[in-house]
This record gives sequence, structure tokens and C-alpha cells, in this order.
Amino acid sequence: MTLQICVVQLNFVVGDMPGNARKIIDAAQQAYAQGARLVLTPELSICGYAAEDLYLRPAFMAACDDAVKQVAQALAGLKGLCVVVGHPAGDHERARSVSVSHRFNAASVLSEGQVLATYAKRELPNYQVFDERRYFTPGDRPCVFEVQGVRVGLLICEDAWFDAPARTSLDAGAEVLAVINASPFHVGKSVERLARMAECARAVKLPLVYAHLVGGQDEVVFDGSSFALQADGSRAAQASSFRESLLSLTLQRSGDGLAWQASAEPLAPMPSDLEELWEALVTGVRDYIGKNRFPGVLLGLSGGIDSALVLAIAVDALGPDKVRAVMMPSPYTADISWIDARDMAKRLGVRYDEISIVPEFEAFKASLKGEFAGLAEDTTEENIQARIRGTLLMALSNKFGSIVLTTGNKSEMATGYCTLYGDMAGGFAVIKDVAKTLVFELARWRNAHDPYGTGLDPIPERIITRPPSAELRPDQKDQDSLPPYEVLDAIIERYMENDESIDSLVAAGFERADVERVTRLIKINEYKRRQSPVGIRVTHRSFGKDWRYPITSHFRA
Repeated sequence: MTLQICVVQLNFVVGDMPGNARKIIDAAQQAYAQGARLVLTPELSICGYAAEDLYLRPAFMAACDDAVKQVAQALAGLKGLCVVVGHPAGDHERARSVSVSHRFNAASVLSEGQVLATYAKRELPNYQVFDERRYFTPGDRPCVFEVQGVRVGLLICEDAWFDAPARTSLDAGAEVLAVINASPFHVGKSVERLARMAECARAVKLPLVYAHLVGGQDEVVFDGSSFALQADGSRAAQASSFRESLLSLTLQRSGDGLAWQASAEPLAPMPSDLEELWEALVTGVRDYIGKNRFPGVLLGLSGGIDSALVLAIAVDALGPDKVRAVMMPSPYTADISWIDARDMAKRLGVRYDEISIVPEFEAFKASLKGEFAGLAEDTTEENIQARIRGTLLMALSNKFGSIVLTTGNKSEMATGYCTLYGDMAGGFAVIKDVAKTLVFELARWRNAHDPYGTGLDPIPERIITRPPSAELRPDQKDQDSLPPYEVLDAIIERYMENDESIDSLVAAGFERADVERVTRLIKINEYKRRQSPVGIRVTHRSFGKDWRYPITSHFRA
């Protein structure tokens, strides 16, 4: 006896219930024609993940219910097919007019126009970017359903990270675990995920299939990489990362147990951390721009490493025709910055313009001459230059509709080495969660990989090797104002991402003066970060939903 299963690894749009339903229907029909009798879609596939406070709106919940019915009715004629769809569930009769007191992160098993079973997620995550306890009530019972003589235990994402849900599924007669997921990406997450699911499979001695979401949703990205594991935890099949795909699997009964047949498709290789990171950033840009229907993007190209990296990511995500680079030289812009910016724009084939900010800068200084009489130039004049550039970029955005990509990195966001309404002005912060040291690594990685066969490094070597500078005053270098980036980034990672104390950092060998300076900068610049654009989350703790600190606080460690 065999059972063919298809994992539908698709990119859904939050709130587009009719469109998401149509994607599920089309994929299920294709899978059925190829012999599949069980189709698994990701967590909350009907509405997309995560819909946040839309779950609180009765009309939204009712639309989700209608979409589940749409899928069930469209597939009613496919005899013997079971389709698992993820969706929010509640009292839908009452939801059309009043708020629902109990909602569930649910999955329903649809077959021949009917709902065979509905399962409510039992373990609701409420950490990092997750807020599921704000919206959902946990379920309290297992769900085991039968397809062609195989008893399938259904779990939703976080359930499989705990022992009890899988154990109760086994006790209820499950012979295979089907885990549907929307697990946000961060560097290293795919390895953690595989290891934990292998533990889960071994604990209950059952084969496991993991159906995962792919695509970008605001600041989070989902990497796909759906897979199947044997009962001993070994990989039997795996879909590619960051790509929509239909993963076909065959489950065969052998003696008293079940095992996955060898797949005709080879296992997708595990990508390196840098490859995964690059694909995550590209996916985040592509989906944010595409799903929000922006015609294109523009950015300030300075001749420095950060804007160069963002430009390369944008071109990989959108193609050169949708990307525009603007060089805005100041009185302190070095000649090599012009040369390198022009060179890179030409290599990538994007539209490139130069707009000097010197006239505007002189006009600002003239207007403020009386107010600033007798005072030396300082960061005030530096910030004026940055704000002129922000104003010009936003003017171009308003006139032509393209969204401005900001180019600040995580090291700058942490320490406030950025200007409100200046280089922070824009709609999407591509490398907001990428530390400066990692910016250099990514630039070198991208230069070492040439998917288009151009033979040219997209980022000129001098941009990578020259000392970073904001070029807002004569002979300025970033390291004049900040500790060396390898020190700075290590402190930020350990303090901000891992919650290590100041004393533990000093004990680890960091200079106390550096630690106290960096941690102080992190604290006093919270007000800036609250006003920064949304950006792609690629670490396990980013500045955004992961990081929730008060602006007004007198606490000091």
C-alpha cells in the first residue's frame, strides 16, 4: 500500500483570501492529476501569515470562512482527495456582526466538498515576532484523520517543538505526522528546524512531513525548504529554499510501519548561511515591492559599501529596469565616490542620476547664518546634508511612485549613527538587520557568485576595501566616531540579540569603556528606531517586533 502526498509550498498574500484560495485549488488539482491523494498547505494558508489585528475584525474572519468553503466546493469532484488548509477559525455565524471571543489558529481537512476534521493549534508562540496569544485560544485535543488506510496526525508549527502534541497524536493512532508551518527565517533557523523535527520523529518513531510557507511579509521572510523525515529522523526529501514548489512524496507501508520511498528528485542541498541570507534579502525586497504594487525602487548611491549592497540586492530582486540610483554629492564627497558609484550603476545597468546638494546646503547655511553666528560647525551641518538628500529622494518618490530603499545597517541603527529624516527617510530598510561586518561578507559573497554570467563583479572592489565614511565633513571616517566594527558588532550581538549583561561582556574581554559606550548608544537612540522604516528581519532578534523597549526609561544596568 502506498499513499502519495504533495506539499504545496506557495507564497501567499495576507488578506487576499480569494487569491490564496485560487492558488490552493490550482495546486491541488495539479497534484491530484499527478496521483496525490493528500495535499498539505502551510499554516494559515487561506489568509497568509501573519494577519495581525485583522484577526480581530469579524469581516476578515468571515472572509476566511468563505475562502475555506470556496476551496472545498472547487475540489468536491476530486474523489478520494484530502486537502489540509490552514485558516483562522471562530464562531463564523456570529463573526459577521459581532467580535469573536474565541479564535483558533486552525487547519481543516477538506474532502469531496466536506470538512472532515478541524484541528486547533495547541502551542501558541508568544516570543520574538510572534503574538499568537493576542489573537488565538489554544486547542486541547489531537486530530488524526485517515487517507487511503493511512492515519495522519496533524500538527501546526509550534506544536512540533513540544513533546505532548506529537505524543497525543501517536496515542490517538497516528502513523505519520503532518506538520504545517509558517516559521519565519533567520540565519541558522533551517538547521535548528531540521534538528528539532528529527527529534520529534524519533521520539514517536513515526515518519514526518513538514509543509512550509515561502515568501516575504512585511519584515519577516519564509524560506520554504519543506521536507520529509523517516522515523529515524533522516531526511528523505526536501524542497528548494525561497522558491514556490510542489514537493511530491510517496509513503509506503512496510510490515507494521510506514516509510518514505526514495524520491525521484534529489535532496535539495543545504545552502550556506551567506547564500540563505542573500536569498532572504532578495525575497524580502521582491515581495514587499511586488505585493504592495510599487512600480519600482530608488536609492541614494553614495559610492559606499552599504548603498552598493542594497543596490545589488534590489537588482537581483527586481531587475535593473525597476531600480534607479541617485548620487547626491556634497562639498565633502570624494572623487572616488563619484567614480565608483557611476561604475557600479553601469555594471548593473540601472538608471543613474547625479544631483548635487551643494546649492541647497549653501542656502540652508545662509538661512541659519544669523541663528548660528559664533558657533562652530558640527553634526548639525552634517545632518542638514543628510536631510537634503532625504528630501530629494522623497520628492522623486512622490513624483514617480517608486519607493525609497534606505541603506542603513544594523550597526548604525543600534548606535544611532544615522539621521532622522535624512538617510533614515524612506519606505523599506533592506539591511536594517545586517551588521556592518556582515555587509562586507555579503558583498564579497555576491561578487563571488555570478548568476547572470556577466563576468563582472557587481560591486567594485574599491567600494569594499576603502574605509567607510559618511562624507559629511572633511576626511571623515566611521571609525572616528565608533569602535572598530568587529568590536562594535560583537557587543551589539551579545548585548542586544542575546541579552548578555555588561559585566559578562567585560569578563569576555571587551574593554569596559567600549561596552558602556555602545550600550548607552543603544539605549538613547530608541526614539530614532521607532521612526525608522520597516526592514527585513534576518537574525533571531531584530530592531522591530523582536525588540520592545521603552523610549522613556531611567533604568541602567
